[in-house]
Amino acid sequence: MNYRHSYHAGNFADVMKHIMLVALIDALRRKPAPFSVLDTHAGIGLYDLSGREAQSTGEWRDGIGRLLDVPPDPAAPACMDEWLDIVRATIASHEGRLFYPGSPAIVASLLRPGDTLACCELHPEDQRSLRRLFRRNPAVSVHGRNGYEAITGLLPPKQAKRGLVLMDPPFEQKDEFHALAKAIITARQRFATGIIAAWYPIKHRAPTHAFHNALKDAGQRNLLALELTLRPPLDPARLNGSGLLIANPPFRFEQTARAILTTLCQHLGDGETQANVKWIAPE
Repeated sequence: MNYRHSYHAGNFADVMKHIMLVALIDALRRKPAPFSVLDTHAGIGLYDLSGREAQSTGEWRDGIGRLLDVPPDPAAPACMDEWLDIVRATIASHEGRLFYPGSPAIVASLLRPGDTLACCELHPEDQRSLRRLFRRNPAVSVHGRNGYEAITGLLPPKQAKRGLVLMDPPFEQKDEFHALAKAIITARQRFATGIIAAWYPIKHRAPTHAFHNALKDAGQRNLLALELTLRPPLDPARLNGSGLLIANPPFRFEQTARAILTTLCQHLGDGETQANVKWIAPE
């Protein structure tokens, strides 16, 4: 994949990941006690879809571009309209220009008094952009450090006993699946009560099966895998689908996720889109 994320912002994988993120935050907000979110690979938080990088790939047109004008669907989960409201409000705040909120901006918009967000971004330029975005928000801290290393440094959170860890690595390295599995295990050891959400690309099945099996073989339990594929995952050189592994999912999150993916199948892809919600290892 051509990473930095500005090339891919707003694509189908972002759409799937960010709607699930809103659903997870909504689950945390059901209880009054404060929560903390750690975003290990935060990016810049806000993406100009009219910019050179986004325009060069045009990926957003088959992602958020297909959903911006979709009318409310009473059968869809409320988090989908909530996410669209955040995206539309972001565009409106930039005088109608197509700015798309990344995961830090989405989470920040959903925080209540007492909730906190910690963002990690190693790339110097992206880190500066993230600091500018949140310079007036005391609930958000930005850390210029490796996201995987931050798991040991920032977990468990000091501010709350509940929370979410979002891992969205760039998958530039050949051993990224191995590193992600190791990070999930470490995060659960340090923050046993937290929800862990880890994004992964689906190009072909062998790497994802190995990733799931590595977690099972390590004794990990209560793992739910959510997958959306636009086409059969047969081409290892192409992003054919998007996966999100949830450790310690909220109560009945399986049903919510299935409803989200069923709705997305109606709008994304070209007729071959499929959704899969499965337990990798039950509780």
